[in-house]
Amino acid sequence: MADYKNIKGFPIQYLDSDPPNPIEGQMWFNSTTQTLKGAEVGGVTAGTWASGGNLNTGRVGAGGAGGSNSDGLCFGGTPAAPRAITESYNGTSWTEVADLNLGRNSGAGIGVSSTAALYVSGLIPPITTPPTATKTETEQWNGTSWTEIADVNLGRWRLRGCGVTTAAIVMGGGNPWPLGGSEIANTELYNGTSWTEVNDLNQVKRQVFAFGTSTAALSAGGYNGTVGQTSNTELWDGTSWTEVNNLNTARSAGAASGVQTLGIINAGEPAPITATEYWDGTSWTEVNDSVVGYSNVANSQLSSTSALKFSGEPGTQQATEEWTVPEYVVKTFTTS
Repeated sequence: MADYKNIKGFPIQYLDSDPPNPIEGQMWFNSTTQTLKGAEVGGVTAGTWASGGNLNTGRVGAGGAGGSNSDGLCFGGTPAAPRAITESYNGTSWTEVADLNLGRNSGAGIGVSSTAALYVSGLIPPITTPPTATKTETEQWNGTSWTEIADVNLGRWRLRGCGVTTAAIVMGGGNPWPLGGSEIANTELYNGTSWTEVNDLNQVKRQVFAFGTSTAALSAGGYNGTVGQTSNTELWDGTSWTEVNNLNTARSAGAASGVQTLGIINAGEPAPITATEYWDGTSWTEVNDSVVGYSNVANSQLSSTSALKFSGEPGTQQATEEWTVPEYVVKTFTTS
């Protein structure tokens, strides 16, 4: 009968501690703990959340962008008055950088890097009667400052989006204030120059979870005023939306990061939701929970293996959480 050495090409080692960088399939006997151990591939199902550095300014309804758990950008949001404050995250702490030109909340943050982002539409809350209109402005971040660029065709609030600064998509949201604030299904595409209305979502809703590109995006969950929190998932192929498998937990207003075939969502309403769900291109699977379950959070957008979520409510939170997926997982073998 073949032994482990012949199958894997190396023997079981006798060590006084676990190796710092084991490879998949390696086995060893830890003489200190008197246990037989081995390393298996990690992956998203082994990912965990951990607390990161707090924002300088707590807020809710902010926009977010970024590429990993050490690369984030937070902009806009509110407590008492709309915030124009922008902060950048380096994996340890947040630093204030240049403000938005127009302070607002509940717009769509888009971008897979802390040096290139969009903030689309949004709301200046009503302070007088009649209330201030929902805004159509789009601003672009170049790593140093914000510049106003092409307006969206339909100003709205609590919309979501994904993509990059030269090719982006936004979907859903609430009608322009003060038209009752009902949910919409409107979708618009940005080509680096202008916005174009395209085919709507199949279901009207706001505060969906969204990730992907302008030609291959995913929209999941969201809030519909008639049915409440939703769980349906829709895929965008560059032309139209198609319904696919639902989320396990109906929710809205949480964090989302990834590409159309591989992504994660976390948190959301009705708070507190700490559950994380992983999309493998076909279906959703619940994986490890977050530390906290805030809603109306902002997030990085690029990766399902290294991501951030930050800000949120109740209150105006400063909290940041980092999502990390290990390359390998150490397992202890037992006789069971």
